[in-house]
Amino acid sequence: MTAIRRWTPRLFLLGFLLGTACGSAPAPGDESPESDPILSRIQLPEGFRISVYASGVRNARAMAMGPSGTLFVGSRRAGNVYAVRDMDGDFVADEVLTLDSGLKMPSGIAFRDGALYVADINVVLRYDDIENRLYDPPEPVVVNRGFPTDRHHGWKFIRFGPDGKLYVPVGAPCNVCERADPRFATIMRMNPDGTDLEVYVSGVRNTVGFDWHPDTGELWFSDNGRDLMGNDVPPDELNRVTEAGQHFGFPYHHGTDIPDPEFGGRRPLDSLVPPVQDLGPHVAAVGMRFYTGDMFPPEYRNQVLIAEHGSWNRDNRIGYRVTLVRLDGNEAVSYEDFAAGWLVDEEYSGRPADVEVMPDGSLLVSDDYAGVIYRITYGQ
Repeated sequence: MTAIRRWTPRLFLLGFLLGTACGSAPAPGDESPESDPILSRIQLPEGFRISVYASGVRNARAMAMGPSGTLFVGSRRAGNVYAVRDMDGDFVADEVLTLDSGLKMPSGIAFRDGALYVADINVVLRYDDIENRLYDPPEPVVVNRGFPTDRHHGWKFIRFGPDGKLYVPVGAPCNVCERADPRFATIMRMNPDGTDLEVYVSGVRNTVGFDWHPDTGELWFSDNGRDLMGNDVPPDELNRVTEAGQHFGFPYHHGTDIPDPEFGGRRPLDSLVPPVQDLGPHVAAVGMRFYTGDMFPPEYRNQVLIAEHGSWNRDNRIGYRVTLVRLDGNEAVSYEDFAAGWLVDEEYSGRPADVEVMPDGSLLVSDDYAGVIYRITYGQ
Protein backbone atom coordinates (compact mmCIF):
# COMPACT_ATOMS: atom_id res chain seq x y z
CA MET A 1 0.00 0.00 0.00
CA THR A 2 1.30 3.43 -0.89
CA ALA A 3 0.12 6.92 -0.10
CA ILE A 4 0.85 9.30 -2.96
CA ARG A 5 0.48 13.02 -2.48
CA ARG A 6 -0.38 14.96 -5.60
CA TRP A 7 -0.63 18.71 -5.30
CA THR A 8 -3.35 20.03 -7.61
CA PRO A 9 -3.84 23.79 -7.40
CA ARG A 10 -6.72 25.52 -9.10
CA LEU A 11 -5.16 26.08 -12.52
CA PHE A 12 -3.91 22.51 -12.64
CA LEU A 13 -7.41 21.24 -11.89
CA LEU A 14 -9.01 23.11 -14.74
CA GLY A 15 -6.07 22.59 -17.05
CA PHE A 16 -6.23 18.85 -16.50
CA LEU A 17 -9.91 18.71 -17.37
CA LEU A 18 -9.61 20.80 -20.49
CA GLY A 19 -6.29 19.39 -21.57
CA THR A 20 -7.60 15.85 -21.26
CA ALA A 21 -10.91 16.43 -22.99
CA CYS A 22 -10.12 19.24 -25.39
CA GLY A 23 -6.38 19.40 -25.88
CA SER A 24 -5.88 22.89 -24.45
CA ALA A 25 -5.70 24.57 -21.05
CA PRO A 26 -7.58 27.71 -19.96
CA ALA A 27 -5.95 31.07 -19.51
CA PRO A 28 -5.31 32.09 -15.89
CA GLY A 29 -8.55 33.02 -14.20
CA ASP A 30 -10.62 31.70 -17.12
CA GLU A 31 -12.74 29.31 -15.05
CA SER A 32 -16.38 30.09 -15.80
CA PRO A 33 -18.72 27.58 -17.49
CA GLU A 34 -19.15 30.05 -20.34
CA SER A 35 -15.44 29.74 -21.21
CA ASP A 36 -15.16 26.00 -20.57
CA PRO A 37 -16.05 23.96 -23.68
CA ILE A 38 -17.22 21.02 -21.55
CA LEU A 39 -19.09 22.80 -18.78
CA SER A 40 -20.69 25.26 -21.20
CA ARG A 41 -22.58 22.32 -22.73
CA ILE A 42 -24.16 21.23 -19.45
CA GLN A 43 -27.82 22.22 -19.25
CA LEU A 44 -29.18 22.91 -15.77
CA PRO A 45 -32.44 24.38 -14.47
CA GLU A 46 -32.51 28.17 -14.29
CA GLY A 47 -30.40 29.59 -11.48
CA PHE A 48 -28.06 26.59 -11.22
CA ARG A 49 -24.36 26.62 -12.08
CA ILE A 50 -21.70 23.93 -12.52
CA SER A 51 -17.96 24.15 -11.85
CA VAL A 52 -15.00 21.84 -11.34
CA TYR A 53 -14.39 20.88 -7.72
CA ALA A 54 -11.48 18.51 -8.39
CA SER A 55 -9.75 16.80 -11.29
CA GLY A 56 -7.07 14.17 -11.54
CA VAL A 57 -9.33 11.78 -9.62
CA ARG A 58 -8.81 8.88 -11.98
CA ASN A 59 -11.94 6.79 -12.56
CA ALA A 60 -13.85 8.56 -9.74
CA ARG A 61 -16.88 6.59 -8.56
CA ALA A 62 -18.65 6.57 -5.17
CA MET A 63 -18.12 9.47 -2.76
CA ALA A 64 -18.38 9.96 1.00
CA MET A 65 -17.65 13.07 3.06
CA GLY A 66 -15.68 12.89 6.31
CA PRO A 67 -16.61 15.16 9.25
CA SER A 68 -13.41 17.21 8.81
CA GLY A 69 -14.33 18.01 5.21
CA THR A 70 -12.29 15.36 3.40
CA LEU A 71 -14.03 13.92 0.36
CA PHE A 72 -13.27 10.22 -0.01
CA VAL A 73 -13.67 8.72 -3.48
CA GLY A 74 -13.59 5.14 -4.70
CA SER A 75 -12.82 3.88 -8.18
CA ARG A 76 -13.51 0.81 -10.25
CA ARG A 77 -10.97 -0.01 -12.97
CA ALA A 78 -8.29 2.24 -11.46
CA GLY A 79 -8.19 0.21 -8.24
CA ASN A 80 -7.53 3.34 -6.16
CA VAL A 81 -9.08 5.02 -3.13
CA TYR A 82 -8.66 8.80 -2.92
CA ALA A 83 -8.90 11.64 -0.42
CA VAL A 84 -9.75 15.04 -1.94
CA ARG A 85 -9.07 18.13 0.18
CA ASP A 86 -10.16 21.75 -0.15
CA MET A 87 -7.93 23.29 2.50
CA ASP A 88 -8.69 26.99 1.91
CA GLY A 89 -12.48 26.63 1.68
CA ASP A 90 -12.85 28.10 -1.82
CA PHE A 91 -14.66 24.99 -3.15
CA VAL A 92 -11.80 24.07 -5.46
CA ALA A 93 -9.77 21.11 -4.22
CA ASP A 94 -6.13 21.81 -3.38
CA GLU A 95 -4.88 18.24 -3.38
CA VAL A 96 -5.81 14.70 -4.31
CA LEU A 97 -4.22 11.92 -2.27
CA THR A 98 -4.14 8.27 -3.28
CA LEU A 99 -4.76 6.44 -0.01
CA ASP A 100 -4.51 2.93 -1.42
CA SER A 101 -3.97 1.34 -4.82
CA GLY A 102 -3.94 -2.05 -6.49
CA LEU A 103 -7.33 -3.03 -5.11
CA LYS A 104 -10.00 -4.98 -7.01
CA MET A 105 -12.72 -2.52 -8.03
CA PRO A 106 -12.94 -0.53 -4.75
CA SER A 107 -15.93 1.43 -6.01
CA GLY A 108 -17.91 1.58 -2.77
CA ILE A 109 -16.88 3.57 0.29
CA ALA A 110 -18.53 4.67 3.52
CA PHE A 111 -17.44 6.63 6.60
CA ARG A 112 -18.27 5.97 10.25
CA ASP A 113 -16.70 6.78 13.63
CA GLY A 114 -13.46 8.09 12.14
CA ALA A 115 -12.96 5.10 9.85
CA LEU A 116 -13.21 4.71 6.11
CA TYR A 117 -14.87 1.49 4.90
CA VAL A 118 -13.99 0.28 1.41
CA ALA A 119 -15.72 -2.52 -0.52
CA ASP A 120 -13.45 -4.63 -2.68
CA ILE A 121 -15.12 -7.39 -4.69
CA ASN A 122 -15.22 -10.05 -1.97
CA VAL A 123 -14.09 -8.16 1.12
CA VAL A 124 -14.94 -5.04 3.09
CA LEU A 125 -11.90 -3.21 4.51
CA ARG A 126 -11.63 -0.53 7.19
CA TYR A 127 -9.04 2.24 7.47
CA ASP A 128 -9.08 3.53 11.05
CA ASP A 129 -8.55 7.17 12.10
CA ILE A 130 -8.15 7.99 8.43
CA GLU A 131 -8.63 11.77 8.49
CA ASN A 132 -5.66 12.01 10.86
CA ARG A 133 -3.62 9.59 8.71
CA LEU A 134 -4.08 10.97 5.19
CA TYR A 135 -0.33 11.23 4.57
CA ASP A 136 0.43 7.94 6.30
CA PRO A 137 -2.61 5.71 5.79
CA PRO A 138 -2.96 2.73 8.11
CA GLU A 139 -2.98 -0.84 6.91
CA PRO A 140 -6.61 -1.84 6.34
CA VAL A 141 -8.46 -4.08 8.75
CA VAL A 142 -10.55 -6.88 7.20
CA VAL A 143 -14.14 -6.36 8.33
CA ASN A 144 -15.76 -9.23 6.42
CA ARG A 145 -14.53 -11.52 3.67
CA GLY A 146 -17.80 -13.36 3.20
CA PHE A 147 -18.76 -12.12 -0.27
CA PRO A 148 -18.55 -13.91 -3.64
CA THR A 149 -15.43 -13.44 -5.76
CA ASP A 150 -17.29 -13.07 -9.09
CA ARG A 151 -16.20 -9.93 -10.94
CA HIS A 152 -19.40 -9.70 -13.03
CA HIS A 153 -21.38 -7.04 -11.13
CA GLY A 154 -18.92 -7.63 -8.31
CA TRP A 155 -18.16 -3.96 -7.64
CA LYS A 156 -20.20 -2.53 -4.81
CA PHE A 157 -21.81 0.64 -3.46
CA ILE A 158 -21.93 0.64 0.34
CA ARG A 159 -23.48 2.92 2.95
CA PHE A 160 -24.41 2.90 6.60
CA GLY A 161 -28.13 2.92 7.31
CA PRO A 162 -30.01 4.70 10.09
CA ASP A 163 -29.94 1.40 12.00
CA GLY A 164 -26.14 1.62 12.20
CA LYS A 165 -25.63 -1.37 9.91
CA LEU A 166 -23.47 -1.38 6.79
CA TYR A 167 -25.45 -2.23 3.65
CA VAL A 168 -23.51 -4.16 1.00
CA PRO A 169 -25.11 -5.31 -2.27
CA VAL A 170 -24.09 -8.44 -4.15
CA GLY A 171 -24.95 -8.17 -7.84
CA ALA A 172 -26.05 -11.01 -10.11
CA PRO A 173 -22.97 -12.74 -11.56
CA CYS A 174 -24.49 -12.66 -15.05
CA ASN A 175 -26.75 -10.71 -17.37
CA VAL A 176 -29.76 -12.76 -16.30
CA CYS A 177 -29.71 -16.05 -14.40
CA GLU A 178 -30.85 -17.96 -11.31
CA ARG A 179 -28.22 -18.98 -8.77
CA ALA A 180 -28.54 -21.29 -5.77
CA ASP A 181 -26.29 -19.06 -3.66
CA PRO A 182 -28.77 -16.82 -1.80
CA ARG A 183 -26.25 -13.95 -1.61
CA PHE A 184 -26.48 -13.15 -5.33
CA ALA A 185 -28.84 -10.39 -6.57
CA THR A 186 -29.38 -9.01 -3.07
CA ILE A 187 -28.67 -6.17 -0.72
CA MET A 188 -27.03 -7.55 2.41
CA ARG A 189 -26.30 -5.83 5.71
CA MET A 190 -24.05 -6.39 8.70
CA ASN A 191 -22.82 -4.77 11.89
CA PRO A 192 -19.89 -2.32 11.57
CA ASP A 193 -17.53 -5.03 12.87
CA GLY A 194 -18.67 -7.46 10.14
CA THR A 195 -20.82 -9.69 12.32
CA ASP A 196 -24.40 -10.81 11.64
CA LEU A 197 -24.13 -10.60 7.85
CA GLU A 198 -27.58 -11.27 6.38
CA VAL A 199 -29.64 -10.81 3.24
CA TYR A 200 -31.88 -7.76 3.62
CA VAL A 201 -33.77 -7.82 0.29
CA SER A 202 -33.42 -9.90 -2.87
CA GLY A 203 -34.32 -9.80 -6.56
CA VAL A 204 -31.93 -6.87 -7.06
CA ARG A 205 -29.88 -7.34 -10.24
CA ASN A 206 -27.20 -4.70 -9.65
CA THR A 207 -27.71 -1.68 -7.44
CA VAL A 208 -24.85 0.84 -7.42
CA GLY A 209 -26.68 3.56 -5.51
CA PHE A 210 -29.04 3.80 -2.55
CA ASP A 211 -30.12 6.15 0.21
CA TRP A 212 -32.64 6.38 3.05
CA HIS A 213 -35.60 8.73 2.91
CA PRO A 214 -34.89 11.60 5.32
CA ASP A 215 -38.41 11.48 6.80
CA THR A 216 -39.44 7.82 6.71
CA GLY A 217 -36.05 6.14 7.04
CA GLU A 218 -36.97 3.72 4.25
CA LEU A 219 -34.28 2.48 1.87
CA TRP A 220 -34.58 3.55 -1.77
CA PHE A 221 -32.25 2.20 -4.46
CA SER A 222 -31.50 2.36 -8.16
CA ASP A 223 -31.17 -0.91 -10.07
CA ASN A 224 -29.71 -1.67 -13.50
CA GLY A 225 -32.03 -3.63 -15.79
CA ARG A 226 -30.89 -6.65 -17.77
CA ASP A 227 -29.35 -6.41 -21.23
CA LEU A 228 -30.09 -8.00 -24.62
CA MET A 229 -33.85 -7.55 -24.71
CA GLY A 230 -33.72 -4.65 -27.17
CA ASN A 231 -33.03 -0.93 -27.25
CA ASP A 232 -36.04 0.13 -25.24
CA VAL A 233 -36.61 -2.65 -22.71
CA PRO A 234 -36.27 -3.22 -19.91
CA PRO A 235 -35.99 0.02 -17.95
CA ASP A 236 -33.62 0.67 -15.12
CA GLU A 237 -35.50 1.14 -11.84
CA LEU A 238 -35.93 3.26 -8.74
CA ASN A 239 -37.19 1.07 -5.89
CA ARG A 240 -38.42 1.54 -2.33
CA VAL A 241 -38.04 -0.98 0.50
CA THR A 242 -40.84 -1.06 3.06
CA GLU A 243 -39.77 -4.20 4.95
CA ALA A 244 -36.93 -6.69 5.11
CA GLY A 245 -37.27 -9.81 2.99
CA GLN A 246 -38.94 -8.18 -0.01
CA HIS A 247 -38.18 -9.45 -3.53
CA PHE A 248 -37.80 -6.89 -6.33
CA GLY A 249 -38.30 -9.14 -9.32
CA PHE A 250 -34.98 -10.16 -10.83
CA PRO A 251 -34.63 -12.40 -12.81
CA TYR A 252 -38.34 -13.11 -13.19
CA HIS A 253 -39.77 -9.70 -13.92
CA HIS A 254 -38.35 -6.35 -15.04
CA GLY A 255 -39.67 -2.84 -14.56
CA THR A 256 -43.35 -2.45 -13.83
CA ASP A 257 -44.82 -4.99 -16.25
CA ILE A 258 -42.19 -6.90 -18.28
CA PRO A 259 -41.82 -10.66 -17.68
CA ASP A 260 -38.43 -12.10 -18.48
CA PRO A 261 -38.53 -14.20 -21.68
CA GLU A 262 -36.71 -17.08 -19.97
CA PHE A 263 -37.55 -16.81 -16.28
CA GLY A 264 -40.92 -15.04 -16.31
CA GLY A 265 -43.70 -16.99 -14.63
CA ARG A 266 -41.43 -18.91 -12.30
CA ARG A 267 -42.49 -16.75 -9.37
CA PRO A 268 -45.97 -15.27 -8.71
CA LEU A 269 -46.14 -11.63 -9.75
CA ASP A 270 -47.96 -10.63 -6.57
CA SER A 271 -44.92 -11.76 -4.55
CA LEU A 272 -42.66 -9.22 -6.30
CA VAL A 273 -42.32 -5.52 -5.49
CA PRO A 274 -42.65 -3.23 -8.55
CA PRO A 275 -40.44 -0.15 -8.92
CA VAL A 276 -41.53 3.27 -7.73
CA GLN A 277 -40.32 4.65 -11.07
CA ASP A 278 -39.25 3.06 -14.34
CA LEU A 279 -36.12 4.89 -15.48
CA GLY A 280 -34.69 5.06 -18.99
CA PRO A 281 -33.75 1.77 -20.69
CA HIS A 282 -30.04 1.00 -20.24
CA VAL A 283 -29.23 4.43 -18.76
CA ALA A 284 -27.05 2.68 -16.14
CA ALA A 285 -28.59 4.41 -13.12
CA VAL A 286 -25.91 4.30 -10.47
CA GLY A 287 -25.27 6.84 -7.66
CA MET A 288 -28.52 8.04 -6.03
CA ARG A 289 -29.23 10.48 -3.18
CA PHE A 290 -32.08 12.37 -1.60
CA TYR A 291 -31.33 16.06 -1.71
CA THR A 292 -31.12 17.16 1.94
CA GLY A 293 -29.34 20.51 1.62
CA ASP A 294 -30.61 24.07 2.01
CA MET A 295 -28.94 25.71 -1.00
CA PHE A 296 -31.35 24.51 -3.72
CA PRO A 297 -34.91 25.87 -3.89
CA PRO A 298 -37.36 24.28 -1.42
CA GLU A 299 -39.04 22.14 -4.09
CA TYR A 300 -35.84 20.07 -4.36
CA ARG A 301 -35.85 19.12 -0.69
CA ASN A 302 -36.07 15.33 -0.18
CA GLN A 303 -36.27 14.70 -3.93
CA VAL A 304 -34.22 12.00 -5.67
CA LEU A 305 -31.13 12.77 -7.77
CA ILE A 306 -29.63 9.94 -9.85
CA ALA A 307 -26.31 9.76 -11.68
CA GLU A 308 -26.91 7.95 -14.97
CA HIS A 309 -23.62 6.53 -16.20
CA GLY A 310 -24.88 5.95 -19.73
CA SER A 311 -25.72 3.05 -22.02
CA TRP A 312 -23.15 0.77 -23.62
CA ASN A 313 -25.34 -1.63 -25.63
CA ARG A 314 -27.99 0.56 -27.25
CA ASP A 315 -28.09 1.65 -30.90
CA ASN A 316 -28.54 5.25 -29.78
CA ARG A 317 -26.84 6.21 -26.54
CA ILE A 318 -28.90 7.34 -23.57
CA GLY A 319 -28.05 8.51 -20.06
CA TYR A 320 -24.76 10.36 -19.42
CA ARG A 321 -26.62 12.80 -17.17
CA VAL A 322 -28.01 13.46 -13.71
CA THR A 323 -31.78 13.04 -13.46
CA LEU A 324 -34.37 14.14 -10.92
CA VAL A 325 -37.30 12.04 -9.70
CA ARG A 326 -39.86 14.27 -8.02
CA LEU A 327 -41.90 12.68 -5.26
CA ASP A 328 -45.28 13.33 -3.69
CA GLY A 329 -45.01 11.36 -0.48
CA ASN A 330 -43.90 7.90 -1.57
CA GLU A 331 -45.17 8.31 -5.14
CA ALA A 332 -42.98 9.38 -8.06
CA VAL A 333 -44.70 12.13 -10.03
CA SER A 334 -42.02 13.00 -12.61
CA TYR A 335 -38.68 11.87 -14.02
CA GLU A 336 -36.66 14.54 -15.78
CA ASP A 337 -33.20 15.82 -16.62
CA PHE A 338 -31.42 17.81 -13.96
CA ALA A 339 -27.92 18.09 -15.47
CA ALA A 340 -27.40 16.98 -19.07
CA GLY A 341 -25.02 17.72 -21.91
CA TRP A 342 -22.19 15.24 -21.44
CA LEU A 343 -23.70 13.37 -24.42
CA VAL A 344 -23.87 15.29 -27.71
CA ASP A 345 -24.49 13.66 -31.11
CA GLU A 346 -23.62 10.19 -29.81
CA GLU A 347 -20.28 11.42 -28.42
CA TYR A 348 -19.77 11.73 -24.68
CA SER A 349 -17.36 13.88 -22.69
CA GLY A 350 -18.29 12.52 -19.27
CA ARG A 351 -20.08 9.72 -17.41
CA PRO A 352 -21.67 10.70 -14.07
CA ALA A 353 -21.10 7.98 -11.48
CA ASP A 354 -22.28 9.30 -8.11
CA VAL A 355 -23.81 12.32 -6.40
CA GLU A 356 -23.08 13.67 -2.91
CA VAL A 357 -24.68 16.58 -1.03
CA MET A 358 -22.05 18.83 0.54
CA PRO A 359 -22.53 20.45 3.98
CA ASP A 360 -23.22 23.83 2.31
CA GLY A 361 -26.02 22.27 0.22
CA SER A 362 -24.20 22.15 -3.10
CA LEU A 363 -24.13 18.89 -5.06
CA LEU A 364 -21.01 17.01 -6.08
CA VAL A 365 -21.07 14.77 -9.17
CA SER A 366 -18.27 12.28 -9.83
CA ASP A 367 -17.28 11.49 -13.42
CA ASP A 368 -15.27 8.30 -13.86
CA TYR A 369 -14.61 8.99 -17.55
CA ALA A 370 -13.03 12.44 -17.17
CA GLY A 371 -11.64 11.79 -13.69
CA VAL A 372 -13.41 14.88 -12.39
CA ILE A 373 -15.63 15.88 -9.47
CA TYR A 374 -18.11 18.62 -10.47
CA ARG A 375 -19.92 20.95 -8.07
CA ILE A 376 -23.45 22.20 -8.80
CA THR A 377 -24.65 25.29 -6.96
CA TYR A 378 -27.73 27.48 -6.95
CA GLY A 379 -27.86 31.27 -6.82
CA GLN A 380 -24.10 31.80 -6.64
